[in-house]
Amino acid sequence: MSVITAASRAAEFRKLFQERVFVADGAMGTMLYSKGVFINRCFDELNLSQPNLVREVHQEYIKAGAQILETNTFGATRIRLGAFGIAEKCRLINEAGVRLAREAAQERAFVAGAVGPLGIRIEPLGPTSFAEARASFREQIEYLCAAGVDLLILETFGDLNELREAILAAREVAGPEMVIAAHVTIDDFGHMPDGKDVETYTRQLDAWPVDVIGINCSVGPKTTFETLEKMMQYSSKPTSAMPNAGLPARVEGRQIYLCSPEYMAQYARRMLWAGAKIVGGCCGTTPEHIREVVSEARSLQPSQRKLSVTVEQVEVRAKAMPAVPSAAKSQLGKKLAEGKFVAFVEILPPRGVDATKEIAGARLCKDAGIDAINVPDGPRASARMSAQVCCQLIQREAGIETVLHFCCRDRNILGIQSELLGAHSVGIRNLICITGDPPRMGSYPSATAVFDVDSIGLANIVTNLNHGLDIGGNPIGSQTALLLGVGANPGAVNLEEELRRFDWKVQAGAEYVVTQPVFDLRLLEAWLKATERYRIPLIAGIWPLTSYRNAEFMLNELRVPVPEEYLARMRRADSAEKARAEGIAIAQEMVQRVRPLVQGVQLSAPFGRYEMAIEVAQAIGPR
Repeated sequence: MSVITAASRAAEFRKLFQERVFVADGAMGTMLYSKGVFINRCFDELNLSQPNLVREVHQEYIKAGAQILETNTFGATRIRLGAFGIAEKCRLINEAGVRLAREAAQERAFVAGAVGPLGIRIEPLGPTSFAEARASFREQIEYLCAAGVDLLILETFGDLNELREAILAAREVAGPEMVIAAHVTIDDFGHMPDGKDVETYTRQLDAWPVDVIGINCSVGPKTTFETLEKMMQYSSKPTSAMPNAGLPARVEGRQIYLCSPEYMAQYARRMLWAGAKIVGGCCGTTPEHIREVVSEARSLQPSQRKLSVTVEQVEVRAKAMPAVPSAAKSQLGKKLAEGKFVAFVEILPPRGVDATKEIAGARLCKDAGIDAINVPDGPRASARMSAQVCCQLIQREAGIETVLHFCCRDRNILGIQSELLGAHSVGIRNLICITGDPPRMGSYPSATAVFDVDSIGLANIVTNLNHGLDIGGNPIGSQTALLLGVGANPGAVNLEEELRRFDWKVQAGAEYVVTQPVFDLRLLEAWLKATERYRIPLIAGIWPLTSYRNAEFMLNELRVPVPEEYLARMRRADSAEKARAEGIAIAQEMVQRVRPLVQGVQLSAPFGRYEMAIEVAQAIGPR
């Protein structure tokens, strides 16, 4: 690879890193060990003696979807190689490490030069001086950069003094353009091996010339996640997390890591929600772990895939038809355009083929003055009747307008277009475009997710169709009149990212927005202030709690902030009947509090209890 190409790849990574998240690979040593390499071998030297084996591991991670491959050079400094009597092979081993990773990655992933500790004590605790340590790091990093890495990852450091020398060496060699990530290793309490607490080492990392700070190795996903959240309190730098697959257990003479891919993926999702920019794995993680993590990352940010529809803005060219005004698209569109307050009730499609209960519930809602029935599309990755068919049945049998959730998980871009055209043709005109929950969350975790686009890309497709254009911008001879709604989460852990995505949704043509359940009015007020320039109607999600356990689920699993005041009220309810009554009372209070701020509410009907949603709706008052 030429110097120009290497420099351009590094610049490309820096640009993309500002826009998206990345999934790195997992353990190299674990995989080599599983393929029969003895633990007393120098794993870095395998770049020369068994290159096919190393390349094979890289390729397995590529197949799993990894977007960053780390070179097999963790211990490839002259000092560490000297312990095996092969110090003179330092340059060859590092160059081969980059070459093997690049051959596997090609253009599908970026190559990170992996640099680990020296394996010896440096001053003041050891005989090696700071200058000697920096010189050793500089030599390895020079070889890695000359061979063409796209970024550098300094990992598993337990001594801040040593990490400082590695960072300074890396910046001296790589210059200001290359992204450098610096990882420390911690114990079960989030402390470094020498006892430094989270605030101490985070503030120090924040002051040094690195782009990314984070944690790898030593502990499992839970401790890594909890520590990462604490680090974010003391630094605004992007973060990275590559935990072990739990702690190893000795089984029949072998060290086995027992953390399942699904468990690791759950915490990867939480890390991404919290704002991590790179997630991956360390000891014990395998391609199976990374495959699950990739699925989570794609569900949160599917636009990583290079489909132009996710980023193109609709150009209303001469061949595009003028869009139908919102007020002419549906009764809901008319009410929103006129500034009327609206109320939805959410009804899930049935698990089987009989929608009698759902239709009866929709009739109850119509009689109670509800404006529309909101029908989720495979919520929590469940297999249910088609949401589109359920909408058709409700509109035909109950005589009330529906709002179709349309998710990206199960459809490629061709299927999306076909189903949107079909929905319009059978009279479904109101949409909420969502990305969708990953299959891991449902009963069929091995199901394959599509995620060709995310909700932003889907909104662009809908807007194109509303202008009479297909996904390629070609005329289709007619146009749809779909009222385009999108979702938003005022309580998002990473609010900056949520606002950025909301901005893209509005640019893509969103005509109204429906929020996740809101329990904390302060969060909603902050959201409204941050988005006041957009001036599109906002429908607030209201969820009547059914029990204290339900409140805990909202808080801990769905990551919906529930104020302690409401938790305490649900905790005091000492029977199921009292808990439901308290949940309805809280929801009614929220309806009254949000009424002056928003243009509608979406009311959930927990466990198919439509009467609960209707009772909450009574708090709306005259409309």
